[in-house]
This record gives sequence, structure tokens and C-alpha cells, in this order.
Amino acid sequence: MAIPGGLSGQQPRPQITPRPKPGADTPESDRITPNLRIDTNVVLIPVTVTTPLNQFVTGMEKENFRVFEDKVEQEITYFASFDAPLSVGLVFDASGSMGSKLSKSRQASAQFFKTANPEDEFFLIQFNDRPQLVVPFTQNTEDIQSRLTFTQAKGRTALLDGIYMALQTLKKAKNPRKALLIISDGGDNSSRYTENEVRTLLREADAQMYAIGIYEPIGSRSRSAEELSGPGLLSELTEMTGGRNFPVDNLNDLPDIAAKIGIELRNQYVLGYMSKNQTRDGKYRRVTVKLNQPRGMPPLKPLHRQGYYAPTQ
Repeated sequence: MAIPGGLSGQQPRPQITPRPKPGADTPESDRITPNLRIDTNVVLIPVTVTTPLNQFVTGMEKENFRVFEDKVEQEITYFASFDAPLSVGLVFDASGSMGSKLSKSRQASAQFFKTANPEDEFFLIQFNDRPQLVVPFTQNTEDIQSRLTFTQAKGRTALLDGIYMALQTLKKAKNPRKALLIISDGGDNSSRYTENEVRTLLREADAQMYAIGIYEPIGSRSRSAEELSGPGLLSELTEMTGGRNFPVDNLNDLPDIAAKIGIELRNQYVLGYMSKNQTRDGKYRRVTVKLNQPRGMPPLKPLHRQGYYAPTQ
């Protein structure tokens, strides 16, 4: 079992090497990227396993995992730990308060894209007073980085509307694994959609959500009530999906954190099971993943989505 960086000593900075895009001279056998071809009745649960020091744990086997749905244990019929293709939406805050933070936020996006798999697809939504789909799904990350170069900060913050639009856009994704990355500096003060509406859509979306929150210091007089509630809102929404919220105090940390999120998405296990509850009632079912703790390892923690809606037909 491998833990990147080991369990002792000073942790090295993540080394991120772009994956080469397959060219015409690449052997066909080397171009094949494993895809998830699974019956639609299989419930897929991406899981990240971490140590108390937040290191990723790789090399675990199917026998190390147990899955429960509404407290009933399920049989894991599908298990994978390869780097499966992703469909990812970048939701980028372009409100007025982002002015001095745009440069580092662009760098963060660039570092995130360096972790991409050639089969991944991405889209870009920017938001201020309202959200806008600036770049539809593309495999060319340079398209998104080029558009970010011309982003200007102005207006208010329609964060929830941006997330809502991104979740709707993800419905057109071609890859089974889906994720959102939110880069924002505060709470919402301009959305039409409510927190409850976004929570409901998140439960339906089968997508992981990560957020980088660039907040003013807690003691800052310039923080509004919306900004004060921002960290709690993003933490709650991301944890629902098995993702995480990363608060940032130092702008220089932004690129490294974005790279860490990209690496985390590449160090996941995918568990699949056929639910023992075959009732097609459309109800929300809670999912819990437990670990059979490997010997000699520190206490490990699984991060995963908290549930899903059953089909109705």
C-alpha cells in the first residue's frame, strides 16, 4: 500500500507532470483509457481515503471497503482504482471583490488543469451578478485558460446561481465521473436560487464538488454578513458530495491547493453495487462507506458522497 510522500519526515511539494495527449504515432494499445461501462442500475461511489495527516492512501483492495445503504450492507460488485476520465466544471467568481485575486486564481486554474487526463472534458462558468457559461464542454483546457485571461472583476456575487447552472450543465457530461471546482472569495448576495434548491440538485447530480474559498481575515471589518457565512455554506455543500472546501488565507497558496484537488480526484477508488432495495420510489437513500482497517496503518478516513435518489421508473 503506497502513501504518496510517506508517513514521516517533511512532505515534498507535489510534483505535477502533464499527461501527454496521444498523437498519431502513439500505439493504439497505449491510447486506450479505461472507461466505466456499467449498467445504469449500478450505484457508483467515488471514495478518497486519507490518513490523519491528509495524505492519500493508494493500493487498497475491494476487501478493504464496506458499503451500506440506509444501514443495510450492500455487495460491492464493481471496484476500480484507475484514473477514470472526468467531466469537470470550473465555476469561477468574477465579482468585483475578486479584483486583486484574479491573477492567483488564474494560476490556480492552470495548476488544476495540469493534472488532467487526455480523456477529461471541462467547461467554464463565470459569475458575478449572474452566471454565464463562457466555455462549453471541451477537452482543450487552453480554451478555458485563454478566456480567463480576459476576465474582469465587477458586480455582485451570484454564487448559488453559478453552482446551479454548473449542475445543469453537468447533465450533458459524457463521462460517468463528474466534479465541480468552485473558486470564490465570499458568500452569496445576488442569487435567485436558494440554498435548499441547490442542495436538492446536488443530491440528484451524482457529482463531487470541491471549493477554494479566498476569504478576508476573520477580523476584517470589510467582511459582510454574506462573506461570513460563505465558508460554512461551501463546507456543507462540498461535504454532501464527498468533496471538500479549502479556505485560503494566503493567495500564494492557491495554485498548490488547486493542484492538490486535481491530484485527489486522481487518487480515488470507485465502488459499485446493485442496491438490495429495488423499489423505484424516487426517495433519497443514505450511503455510508466503512473501511476494514489494514494492519499497521494509522486511522484512515473515507470521503464519499452521502447518498443518492432512487430511480422512479
